[in-house]
Amino acid sequence: MGRPVEKRYYAGTHRTRSPAETLAVVQPLLAGCGITRVADITGLDRIGIPVFMAIRPNSRSLAASQGKGLDRLAAKASAVMEAIELYQAEHVARPIRLQSHAELSRSLPVADPAALPGIRGSLFRPHWPIPWIEGVELGSGDPLWVPYELVHADTTVPPMPGSGCFDRGTNGLASGNTLAEAVLHGLCEVIERDALALWEHQPEDVRDRRRLALDAVGAAAVTGLVRKFAEAGVHAVVWDVTSDVGVAAYRTVIFDATTDPLLNPVGAAFGAGCHPDPVVALVRSLTEAAQSRLTAIAGSRDDLKAGYYGPEQAARALERYRRLADAAPPGARFEEAESLATPTAEGDVAVVLSRLRDAGLTVAVAVDLSEPGCGVHVVRVVVPGLEGPTESPVYRAGARVRALAGR
Repeated sequence: MGRPVEKRYYAGTHRTRSPAETLAVVQPLLAGCGITRVADITGLDRIGIPVFMAIRPNSRSLAASQGKGLDRLAAKASAVMEAIELYQAEHVARPIRLQSHAELSRSLPVADPAALPGIRGSLFRPHWPIPWIEGVELGSGDPLWVPYELVHADTTVPPMPGSGCFDRGTNGLASGNTLAEAVLHGLCEVIERDALALWEHQPEDVRDRRRLALDAVGAAAVTGLVRKFAEAGVHAVVWDVTSDVGVAAYRTVIFDATTDPLLNPVGAAFGAGCHPDPVVALVRSLTEAAQSRLTAIAGSRDDLKAGYYGPEQAARALERYRRLADAAPPGARFEEAESLATPTAEGDVAVVLSRLRDAGLTVAVAVDLSEPGCGVHVVRVVVPGLEGPTESPVYRAGARVRALAGR
C-alpha cells in the first residue's frame, strides 16, 4: 500500500486530507464520472446534521449517492466520494477470466467459494464458468482471484454470463485519499455487516443488554450529534454490536417523538458504523441514521419502493421504538470500548487484519479499482468467512450465523 502517510484530519473521522482538500482533488473528476449535480438536502429535515446527495443520471446502479458528516464540507465530500466509487465499480478496467472454479483453481490461487457470502438460490457450481478478477491478499501481498460478481456494481440487464452466484451489492466497496484509507474503509464495512448479522441473530434479551448509554459518552463529536437529535425531538437508541473481531461497531435507530402512523407517518431510520477508533465508529452510526432518515424523506433512492416505508410507519413499529426509548438503563458503557487507532491508515489496516486473524479469519482480499492518476483510490474488499449484509433480499446465513444458532 506504499509508504505510510500520517493522518491530518480528525473531525469525526481519520483522514490524510481535509474535506476541502479532498473536494479540490475530485472536482475535475465529477463530469467524467457522470456527476451532474451535488445537492445539500440537510434542510429537508429539522435535525440539522449535514447530508448531501450526488446525482449521476446515467448510473449503472443507483443514480443518487448520499453523504453525511459533522459539517457541510465533510458531507459533500462523502457524497461525491461515494458516487465516484460507485462509478468506478460500474466501469471496471481490469482483466476478467471466465472459467469454472475447478478449472481456474488448477493454475491460479482462488478464494474458497464456500467461505464467500452466499445467496439463496445460488447458481454456483464448481464446473460452471463464472467471471473472476484478480485481487491482492492483504496479509501476504500475494495475488488471489475472487468472483467478479462480488466486485463490480454494474446492475444493468441482462446480467453478464455467470451471474446469480453471489450477492451483487456494494459491501466492501470503498474510496479514500490513499489506497490504505480505501482498504481500511472497506475492511470496516465488511466487519460492520458481519457484526450486524451476528447481533440480529442474538436473542432479544442479549441485544437489550448491549444498548449503549449515550449520556455517558463524553466525546464532543458525539455529544453534539446527540444534542441535535434531542433538540429536534428525535429519539436515538444505540447498541454496541462489536463482534468477536474486536473492532468497534455500533447500530443506531432514530425515530420521531411526534410521529403518528396516520397524521405524521415518519418511520424510524437506521445507521451503523465501524472503525478502529470507537468515537469514529459511533459518529458514523449516528450520522448514517440521520442520512437514512433524510434519504427516505427525499425519496431519492432508486431501490426504495413502497414496501420499504410501510413497516416502519406502522403503529406497531412506533410503539416498539417508544418502548425502547423508555426501557431500563442500558448495560454497555462506551468508555469500555478500546481504541485500536494508529497515526496512519496503514497502521490501522495492520491492526484490523491482526484482529481478523485472531478471530480465525485469515484471508482478506482487496481488488484495486482505482483509475490511474485520478487522485483518489477505490477498492473492493472481500473477507471470506464474514457474513454478508442481511438487508439483501437474497441473504443466506453463513457459517458464523449458523454456528451462533447452534450454540
